Amino acid sequence: MFSKSKINEPSPSADASKPATPASPAPAAPKASEFKASAPKAKPPASLLSADLHITGNMKTTGDINVEGTVEGDIRAHLLTIGESATIKGEVIADDVVVNGRVVGRVRGLKVRLTSTARVEGDIIHKTIAIESGAHFEGSVQRQDDPLNSGGKGAAAPAAKAE
Repeated sequence: MFSKSKINEPSPSADASKPATPASPAPAAPKASEFKASAPKAKPPASLLSADLHITGNMKTTGDINVEGTVEGDIRAHLLTIGESATIKGEVIADDVVVNGRVVGRVRGLKVRLTSTARVEGDIIHKTIAIESGAHFEGSVQRQDDPLNSGGKGAAAPAAKAE
């Protein structure tokens, strides 16, 4: 039996080179391409605006923002978290909005959540909303299928449905 296996194999020198060559290049090449493909998918961490920071002006990002300081201007983001010590004077537009602090101005979001420490003075335009007990809110609430767009067409259609 030992002689049969040696006869079937082409040569002993080919056997010596086969294990060394495929072992390192073959697995290394696919793994490197897999890592390169997954690298762009990594999501950057949320931007943090600390409590001692005061910003005057508008902010726009496709990422996430955690605000603990004061912003005088409009904010547009993917996920906006407004901390308990934060104050925003301006319009807030985000896919997800979590309000723990104070907002003076309009809030637009697909998902809007006012926690028990929230204080909102302005209108809320949303697709879904949650208001915890203890939240302070002065303004109107309007549901829209597409609250992120400020066009008049989106506002007229849901108003007809609500009546």
